[in-house]
Amino acid sequence: MPHTSPKKHAGEQQPDGNAGQKSQRSKAARVSDDAADKKTRRLKDVEISFPIVYGTISFWLGKKASEFNSHKWTVYVRSATNEDLSVIIKRAVFQLHPSFNNPTRVVESAPFELSESGWGEFEIAITLFFHNDVCDKQLDLYHQLKLYPEDDNGPQSTKKPVVVETYDEIVFSEPTEAFFLRVQNHPAAIVPRLPAGLNLLPPGPIEHVNEKKRGDTKDHPLSQWFMNFSEADELLKLAAARQQVQAHIVKLRRQLSMIDGLPQQSKAASGQ
Repeated sequence: MPHTSPKKHAGEQQPDGNAGQKSQRSKAARVSDDAADKKTRRLKDVEISFPIVYGTISFWLGKKASEFNSHKWTVYVRSATNEDLSVIIKRAVFQLHPSFNNPTRVVESAPFELSESGWGEFEIAITLFFHNDVCDKQLDLYHQLKLYPEDDNGPQSTKKPVVVETYDEIVFSEPTEAFFLRVQNHPAAIVPRLPAGLNLLPPGPIEHVNEKKRGDTKDHPLSQWFMNFSEADELLKLAAARQQVQAHIVKLRRQLSMIDGLPQQSKAASGQ
């Protein structure tokens, strides 16, 4: 499970050893086999990705700040589009500094976040565990908590927080057929077209989640501070960077042509 790649491949789920057991009745066996096939049969050359953002938002406490309690902060993992990630994530474990009471915090439902207060900066380890039909391997992320702005020499503000976020993509290679059918219409997923000749049954009815139990972060109290990692913005930045590179290449070619022309002129002058 590489952590240096821009895309984090969450690994592959191993087939369940009990899934292949057959029933005594042939009709039930066919139904059971079909269900087992969907759970274990993998889609070759198919990848499902979920763009995510993980980070922290910290506020200075102002007049309420003390030597050992100067900031309140929230660490979180969210969908890059603020959709509900509980479709793939079963629980998230946040490992805080040992000085905190109960430094290992487990969050069993979305939104996957926790809030604390303190005075020091440290690295937070985040471990994501996925549902059984998604992946049987965990994914480890690491984030440095920042309390103080790096580019601001003025006084701290209680209204403007310090926001540090990282964009990433969790990529599931060769997903099971059941997992593909379950998430192919989910707004948090990027699902490619199936290879030619591969046809699957249409998914079942989409479950309507109770509004009170929504796990998305669209109406999150801190959403105004979330960074925008839309694909359009990324494409514009890439296009601008490409133009700068091309302009620099043209400039270098001109300089090289001028340098190459100097010896030729000197030789021509000496020949005369």
